[in-house]
Amino acid sequence: MKELVEVIAKSLVDYPEQVIVDEKVDGNHVLIELRVASANMGKVIGKQGRIAKAIRTVVKAVAACENKKVTVDIVE
Repeated sequence: MKELVEVIAKSLVDYPEQVIVDEKVDGNHVLIELRVASANMGKVIGKQGRIAKAIRTVVKAVAACENKKVTVDIVE
């Protein structure tokens, strides 16, 4: 799932080399932290959070296939 978030984020931003994705697994729960350059936060979040919501939806669909719960946090 980490790779999926990384590919999606890198395709959205102007500075793909500054995309950092951390994954923390705790049993069935997975926490994914996405960090991008400050100038690219708007591109990853989107108007009214639509792109962020879409990223979370895709990742949750993949996690459901693996019987896991996932949280995607976009941090600065």
